[in-house]
Amino acid sequence: VLELLRGVQRGSEDRKRSLSHLHWALQNKETQQKFVRLDGSVRTLIGLFTSNLADLQMEAARCLHELSHSSDPAVAEACLPVTPYLLTYLSGHSVEFTELCLYTLGNLVVESEAVRKQLLPQGIIPVLASCIQSPHEAVLEGLGYVLSQLLQAKEAPAEIIPLVLDSVLPQHMLRLACSGLKAGIGAAVEFAWCLHYIVCSHTANTVLLSLGALPALTSLLLDLASEIPQEAPEGLELLVCPVLRCLSNLLTEETSYEVQIQDERLLITLFLILQCFFQQHPFIVQECLWLLNNLTADEPFFCSALLSLDLLPALLQLLPCSQMASVLVLTVLCNIAEKGPAYCQQLHQQAALPLLLPTLTLPDPEVVGQCLELLHLLFLHCPEAAADFIRQGGHQALEQHQSTPQLQERARALLDMVVQPLGASTFS
Repeated sequence: VLELLRGVQRGSEDRKRSLSHLHWALQNKETQQKFVRLDGSVRTLIGLFTSNLADLQMEAARCLHELSHSSDPAVAEACLPVTPYLLTYLSGHSVEFTELCLYTLGNLVVESEAVRKQLLPQGIIPVLASCIQSPHEAVLEGLGYVLSQLLQAKEAPAEIIPLVLDSVLPQHMLRLACSGLKAGIGAAVEFAWCLHYIVCSHTANTVLLSLGALPALTSLLLDLASEIPQEAPEGLELLVCPVLRCLSNLLTEETSYEVQIQDERLLITLFLILQCFFQQHPFIVQECLWLLNNLTADEPFFCSALLSLDLLPALLQLLPCSQMASVLVLTVLCNIAEKGPAYCQQLHQQAALPLLLPTLTLPDPEVVGQCLELLHLLFLHCPEAAADFIRQGGHQALEQHQSTPQLQERARALLDMVVQPLGASTFS
């Protein structure tokens, strides 16, 4: 490493070759740590990075990029002097060079709070905002990567997101995320995750809602679902996931904006996505169910649509998927049952009860507890469901939970509810 550095410093004709070898050597973690400890090493790289010799400039950029991959904060902090030049060169002479600068910045901000604190006063947010209308997909993807790393920082809600909101970035993030596959899936994925990190901070939801984020993201989800019956592009689940999360979180926001979406195609879309990703990407099941829960929580429209579109059997099939899936399916069913007698009668008529009985025998108190909540609503609003429950042996399943501390009170109350109104004649 020392010999390579001397070769670079001497300014010999083999300088480019020495840089190229150094670039290869810096892929090793220990080499990175040794290199930054050598006197004048980073300063030499910066000198070549800022030279007017394009080929040396590119090789130096590759070396700096390798250093930025280090997980050692000391290596990232050794690169602090290069950050103003990285920002300057974002309006660089080639797409590849600009892309390298972006990914180097993105890697550095992940590992070092000191780097982030230096970049903010240097104006990283306005510089990134000036790049966001680039026509080059590779540049946009790199830009999305830098932003997503910044927005995940622990200081992001207080220090970074306010700066982002004061720029033109939010509307362009939304535009690029919602371009779906048109701007390239990589860029769309990065900007969709950027939106997700902003939404999770709860400081920017009003801004995003005012920009029309809810209808725009809904439209994007419908477009993505239309791709599914054909050959779904690789990595589509990485775009679907943040879009589902953004919609879920935005729907819980209480603002003066009308946040209602009344489009039953959204339900069909969710079940298409579930069907597509169920086997290979089971994490998407939970994301879809979270959104379905938020759609049905207050809005009778989606409760009615789920029943009228005959989607209940597909929902009930998700009960055995996982513990979280079971809880969320039962929560969605509770949302429907809470809407009153007409909804409970439909749940009963569409044979929900036989599929709930096995759930009562599960060893998980949270799942069983949610099932008890659903049965309580069903029996309250639909007495014939209680009668059928007894006929199908449901009271025996309830009795076994009378000794479970977390469940015994609810199980006993539910037993009283179904036994007393029916009287002894039912058992005879």
